[in-house]
Formats: sequence, structure tokens, C-alpha cells
Amino acid sequence: METIGELGEFGLIARLTRRLPQGPAVDLGPGDDAAVVRAPDGRVVATTDLLVEGRHFRLDWSGPYDIGRKAAAQNLADVVAMGARPTVLLIGLALPTGTPVEWAERLYDGLADECARAEASVAGGDVVGAAEITIAVTALGDLGGEPPLTRSGAGPGDVVAVRGRIGHSSAGLDLLSGGLDGPAELIEAHRRPRPPYEAGREARALGATTLMDVSDGLLQDLGHIAAASGVRIEIRSAAVPVADVLGPDGLRHALTGGEDHAFAGTFPAGAVLPPAWTAVGVVTEGDGVTVDGRPGEAGGWDHFRR
Repeated sequence: METIGELGEFGLIARLTRRLPQGPAVDLGPGDDAAVVRAPDGRVVATTDLLVEGRHFRLDWSGPYDIGRKAAAQNLADVVAMGARPTVLLIGLALPTGTPVEWAERLYDGLADECARAEASVAGGDVVGAAEITIAVTALGDLGGEPPLTRSGAGPGDVVAVRGRIGHSSAGLDLLSGGLDGPAELIEAHRRPRPPYEAGREARALGATTLMDVSDGLLQDLGHIAAASGVRIEIRSAAVPVADVLGPDGLRHALTGGEDHAFAGTFPAGAVLPPAWTAVGVVTEGDGVTVDGRPGEAGGWDHFRR
């Protein structure tokens, strides 16, 4: 099996970029010193993430295609959470020289396919040799003339709602950590999150006052909104969508589990939410997040406490 060390840097770049269709936001894609991306709004939403082997993914748990899908999803979701339309990703990839070329190709297939779900594309990046696999993703997006949806706009009386599955990735991680192979849909959810990218457009149309993606756990991420807005968020546990497949620890997973990349937002009291959005609480005066009147224990993910 051919390795990237045998193929060489420029051979690898050529092999990978052939797998990347370009969307309408890209005027000039891979192959030059830099890409040229359209910014019709005059502003660019930008975000970046690092994924490190052994910390963000394990090769014995996830194949390269799933890793690519996950790497793209978590960045595209951040752009959508700002109320923007994702346009492109830029990928920095560090790989051991003994990595099979096919592994890198499948990774890029995953990146490209997840971008297609969000109507975005991979416009360029870089590859280097390294002792372990590291993936750096930068995502860009366009606001279409609208103001960004930030964390600081919530006010007393707003309704708190979520869109997308929550707790599934966390439950899947527990299964993998315990050496279990099912329920399959939970393991699949951990390997390959499916953010509802349409949530950004929906939230803006509904008059959302804040929006963010649920990457570190619902309570922890709502805590960021509460802190930025100077308010308290009160959650009713009975209203939180807990899928039966999550089992007896379902509420814990739904409240504190991360990496599903669902969306949580706040909306004016009179907003009529469509069925895809579930109202889980309200915004009041005060600070922090409560669950059934008691301070919520955020749990969730912290990169420097694991």
C-alpha cells in the first residue's frame, strides 16, 4: 500500500485536491499560493479548530472518512451559529510519513461530503509530516448583509430552545470507552455528528436573540450565553428532548454531553417555534444556569481538564 512518504508532498497535494469540488463562493481554489474566496457581504465570519490524534479522535474508533466528516462539521456548525452561510474550509494536515495515501484520500472525501451538506467547499490548505495526525480547520462564512447572531443578545422573557439531537455523541463515547458496539446509532453519532445546518437560517427568521452550537454540552454552552448576556437561563428538565435510545442516563447526556453540534438559541417570548425547535426553558434576570430551580452542574468538555 502506497504511503504518503513514497508519494511525496506535491504528489499528495495533487491527489487530494482532485477530490475537492469547488462551490460558487470560490473564485480560485487549490493550486496557487492562496485561494480567492468571494465575500459579498464585505465581512467574513471566521473560525478555527484543531483535532489531535488520541485526544479528539482515535484511529481504532473512527475511520478517516468519519474523522473528515467530524472535522468539517464542528467548524461549519460554528459558522452557522453566527447566523452565517458557510462558504469554504481551509485544511492544515499533519501526518506521519508512513500513513497510507488511501487514508488521506478518505479523510478528504469526508471533508468534501460534509461540506456538500452545508453548501460549502474545501478551498485549500497545507500538508506536513509529523509524528502524529493533527488536523487544523479554518472555516469562513458570509452573513448576507445581516448582523451576526452572538451570545450577548438574550434578555429576560426570551424562550430558550434547541434544534437537533443532543446527548447522542456523549452516549456513543461512553459505549466506545466501555468496549461496547451498540446501540449502533449512538456510536455513529459520536463518529459522525449531523448538525442541522438549516438551523441558522431558521433562527434568524424566527427573530433569534442569540444562537450557538452545542459542542461542549448544553448546560455549559447555555452558560456562555448567560454570562455574555448578563442573564439567568432556567431549564425545565421535563422539557429537554431525551431520546429513548440514550437509556437511563439520557438526561445527563442531553444536559452535559458535547459534540452533537446541535444548536441552542434564545427567542422573543412571542416567537412561534416550528416543531423542529424544542423550547426547554426561559431567560430571567440573574446569572448562571439552573435546572428545575437548582444550579446546573455543567459538566461538558474542557480541553485542559481532561
